Amino acid sequence: MIQFQVEGMSCGHCVSAITKAVHAVDPAAQVSADVPTQAVKVESAADRSALQQAIEGAGYPVKSAA
Repeated sequence: MIQFQVEGMSCGHCVSAITKAVHAVDPAAQVSADVPTQAVKVESAADRSALQQAIEGAGYPVKSAA
């Protein structure tokens, strides 16, 4: 499980865009997002940096990854 703190995630549309970006890297990934805490959890075999680049490429800066 990889967790990202994502800036600017404020609604369901944001969650959808982030999920779509992650699925572009790994279609089998499981994505869970908590809008109030701006936390995104990803269960994926893909590389953490590739996932982070996809999220940032969708327009959502990643503050931290764990």
